[in-house]
Amino acid sequence: MDMMTDAKEIAKHEAARAAAVAGEFLTFRLGGEEYGIDILKVQEIRSYEQPTRIANAPSFIKGVVNLRGVIVPIVDLRLKLGCESAEYNDFTVVIVLNVKGRVVGAVVDSVSDVLELNKETIKPAPEMSSSIDTSFITGIGSVNDRMLILMDIEGLMASADMGLVNDESF
Repeated sequence: MDMMTDAKEIAKHEAARAAAVAGEFLTFRLGGEEYGIDILKVQEIRSYEQPTRIANAPSFIKGVVNLRGVIVPIVDLRLKLGCESAEYNDFTVVIVLNVKGRVVGAVVDSVSDVLELNKETIKPAPEMSSSIDTSFITGIGSVNDRMLILMDIEGLMASADMGLVNDESF
C-alpha cells in the first residue's frame, strides 16, 4: 500500500468512528468479549452450516454457502480477530451482512440482542500501540455492567487483506 492509500484508509476509519455516535447495534460474542455492529448492515442471522471450502483461501475464510441462489463467502471473525478457540456448536451463528453491495457471512460464537446506544453511552476507543490493529474499533459502548466493543464491520469486511470486496473508489 502506498501512502495515499494509507491516508484514505485512515480517513475512512475516522469517519466510521465519528459515525458511531448513536443508533441500534446487534451485539454478539467472540470468545469472552461482546461486540456491537450497526444493525443496518445486518441482513439476517442464520445457524452455522459447513461451507464449501475454497482452495488456497486464508484460514479465516471458511468457504462459501448458497443462500437462496447467492454464493456467500463465510468469514470466521473468531479466527480473523485472533480468538484462542473457534469451536462450532449449537450457539454458533452466521450474521449475514450487506457490505458495499456484497453479501458476506460472519461466523460468531453467539448473538446476544439489539441495543440502542446514544452518545452518552459510547466512549472513544483507547489508543493502543501500533502493533495492535484497532482501526476497526469505532468505540466502546457501556450499558449497565456490559462493555461492548463497537466495530466498523463494513470497514473490516472491505479491507484489502480480506479480499472480499473489490472497490476501486477508495
